Amino acid sequence: MKEKKLAIFDVDGTIFRSSLLIQLVEELIGEGIFQKGLEKIYEREREDWLNREGSYADYINAVIKVFEGNLRGVKYLDLRKIAHRVVVQQRGRTYRFTRDLVKKLKAKNYFVLAISHSPKLAVENFCKALGFNKVYGAMSEVDKNGKFTGETMFSELIFDKAKIVERVLDMGGLTLKGSVGAGDTESDIPFLKMVDHPIAFNPNKKLYTYAKKHNWEIVVERKDVVYEI
Repeated sequence: MKEKKLAIFDVDGTIFRSSLLIQLVEELIGEGIFQKGLEKIYEREREDWLNREGSYADYINAVIKVFEGNLRGVKYLDLRKIAHRVVVQQRGRTYRFTRDLVKKLKAKNYFVLAISHSPKLAVENFCKALGFNKVYGAMSEVDKNGKFTGETMFSELIFDKAKIVERVLDMGGLTLKGSVGAGDTESDIPFLKMVDHPIAFNPNKKLYTYAKKHNWEIVVERKDVVYEI
């Protein structure tokens, strides 16, 4: 059987024009599933980032702390409901370049893989609607009563995107020959180093610097213009 070429995409900031985790946390607070006022914990980091006085990494890390610190005791069914709502609300907010690239590669019979650090409950439905063959996202442990324990499962795998690619390749029938990858931050470098055609898409400074040094393709989408640097 002929092996399929592999295409690998980050999701938040690469496919989705925001963060599924941020949207999820804000809906959880709005619904009262998370305590009201928790957004104040990351409010300063968000304002600093919007005002270009702080980093996006500081902002998203503050949101992650809110999510992980308040998930314990939340019902799985409640999170699934909120995740579904977020996907319905946000599914059209994609970047044109990467959205069209996924379609193009699917038409060429690529196996298209999504890897995200956002919760799989949201990522999977968001990406499946775009035609992804397989989706990896963060998973949290659920107890026998259907409530989250607050523990993250398989963290050693999900936070190492290169390991995920190796795991997918072990399934068989896939090849990195002619492979494509797209990501927007330095956390994507491990899998971008593995593919034949890495794309730094709307990269942050660390990824941009690395991509320039290694002659990777750098693509920026701004408003309705897509251009290479």
